[in-house]
Amino acid sequence: MQVRVGDVLEGKVSGITNFGAFVQLPGGKTGLVHISEISKEYVKDVNNHLKEKQTVTVKVMSIDKNGKISLSIKKALEPVQVEERPKPSNDNDSKKRPDAMSFEDKLSKFLKDSDEKLGDLKKNFESKRGGGGYRRLTRV
Repeated sequence: MQVRVGDVLEGKVSGITNFGAFVQLPGGKTGLVHISEISKEYVKDVNNHLKEKQTVTVKVMSIDKNGKISLSIKKALEPVQVEERPKPSNDNDSKKRPDAMSFEDKLSKFLKDSDEKLGDLKKNFESKRGGGGYRRLTRV
């Protein structure tokens, strides 16, 4: 069986260490669940959460160039999030709701607002300087 990044698989815990647990995957491959990927809560001792020969559901997080497989139990438990696309809107909606504006409109508004703020800052800075500059001190 080919193991790919993103796959959610069932496996058996084949060994426990102080830094995680080795899981035997279908097809005879073995991967490591790091201690930080066992549970959403803090794991001080792996033995408190997993036992050898226990069946667990894991998600393949990465496979390095040497073939080492990194697994996660906590990511396998997270529900798959489906990203919803915003509905197309007409120009009247974009004036009412800023989140309905197109990217170009948002960028244009940002640049306009930014130029106005920068202008205000320059005016404020020049008024504080007083326009007279610094006085030259001379010794008597």
